[in-house]
Amino acid sequence: MPQPLPPVSVLGLGMMGSALAAALLKAGHPVTVWNRSAAKTGPLVAQGATPAETVTDAVAASPLVIVCFTTNDNVTDALATVDLTGRTLVNLTNGTPAQARALATRAEKQGAAYVDGGIMAVPQMIATPAAYILYSGDEQAYETHRPTLAALGGTQWVGTDPGRAALYDLALLTGMYGMFTGVIQAYALIRTEEIPATRFSELLVPWVGAMLGAAPALAEAVDSGQHLTDVSSLAVNHAAFPNLLNTFAEQGISGELFEPFQHLLDRAIAAGHHNDGASRLVELLKK
Repeated sequence: MPQPLPPVSVLGLGMMGSALAAALLKAGHPVTVWNRSAAKTGPLVAQGATPAETVTDAVAASPLVIVCFTTNDNVTDALATVDLTGRTLVNLTNGTPAQARALATRAEKQGAAYVDGGIMAVPQMIATPAAYILYSGDEQAYETHRPTLAALGGTQWVGTDPGRAALYDLALLTGMYGMFTGVIQAYALIRTEEIPATRFSELLVPWVGAMLGAAPALAEAVDSGQHLTDVSSLAVNHAAFPNLLNTFAEQGISGELFEPFQHLLDRAIAAGHHNDGASRLVELLKK
């Protein structure tokens, strides 16, 4: 006879929390669910979940408690008076490294093992090969529950510092938002002359993908501190970049998304980094 899978409690049933609970149910785990608005438990109860009347009941139901709220303030408020003794708290709420470290300290004082996580997926991707989740914190607790967590997507351990998963998460999101900033600005520019964005995207997607291929070499330069380049110097970029801002103005769109990059290039040239590549700008961003 196969051994029954361990029970899990899921707190927070927004789109992501509901996707997490559904994935655990589909994998065969007994799942207890709780949400501030009890009505959100209905669809999951229909799939076999057990609703908890209170957050205390939900935590008491399972050794593994997965939390996915809107903010980490919600996590603190919801668990303020709950006995966490003997539980593993896996917090998949988006937040900062400092918040994760503070929550880890608080959970440990309450007798719980703490694992922080960063979900690199949208709800529809959960439990598919495309999804993965970053984890950091209590490594023993993570290893114990990794088979259960694998039902949600790929598992990526990034270190015992509880804040490390949030740092990786936000750095990856920084890259994503940077990409979408460029895409949004490009669409705004191309639409000034009524060119369909859908047609333009056929050129944009492969171009951005090709340029992203330079990221590993850029990373090597950042790590080594060897910023000189024979590819595209800061001097060349500094001379060309005003063409973007001038065209935005001429075409009647705002350049507010790109103006800060011009200021950074100005600072790099003023500091004498004419022959360096873009990796030098990483150093200039340090306060």
